[in-house]
Amino acid sequence: MDGTQAGPERSRGEQIEAAEREAAKLRLLAQAEADRIPVEETTRAVPERRWRHEQ
Repeated sequence: MDGTQAGPERSRGEQIEAAEREAAKLRLLAQAEADRIPVEETTRAVPERRWRHEQ
């Protein structure tokens, strides 16, 4: 065996740690989705303002 336990044999502490890791992963994924910029906004052409200043 590789030293990892699965199923009901896992200790309560290992179960809590696994649940905390999963919760942290879900929080990170939710935050990344909230911060995500849609592709449509990243490919939109925006005029370069510094060139206008020199006119």
